[in-house]
Amino acid sequence: MKKYSIQLDAEQRKLLESMLTGGKASARSQTHARILLKADQGEHGAGWEDQQIAETLGVGTATVGRVRQRFVEGGLLDALVRRPQPERPEKRKMNGELEAQLVTLACSQTEGGQKRWTMRMLADKLVQLGYVDQISHQTVWVTLKKMNSNRG
Repeated sequence: MKKYSIQLDAEQRKLLESMLTGGKASARSQTHARILLKADQGEHGAGWEDQQIAETLGVGTATVGRVRQRFVEGGLLDALVRRPQPERPEKRKMNGELEAQLVTLACSQTEGGQKRWTMRMLADKLVQLGYVDQISHQTVWVTLKKMNSNRG
């Protein structure tokens, strides 16, 4: 594994220390700031090894390595701020067309004498009608909840 050497200048060190004393940053950002301060091999740095940092801060050595790498390759801000996760449309079960089918089904009369549709009944009916191969009742619930809570 390639080791990334961290050397903070006075301005970066001051910024990280103010982040920790200010209490406004997220817990993840504060942990990453502590990792950078402990890994700093400059004149005021501790220069700790990854294993020692991981044990002290209660994180994995892989996390320490990633923070080091992100600092060296992307700078201080990249090491502190969480990257947004990309959307994964291929993992989504519900698209607009299926949501429309679900709403239509939920607004229709139930079968078998039931007064109302349950989430499990809706999920089973979507599979039975061939709209999807399989779907969880929780996915149905989240989709309907999302639609019902948007009251503009």
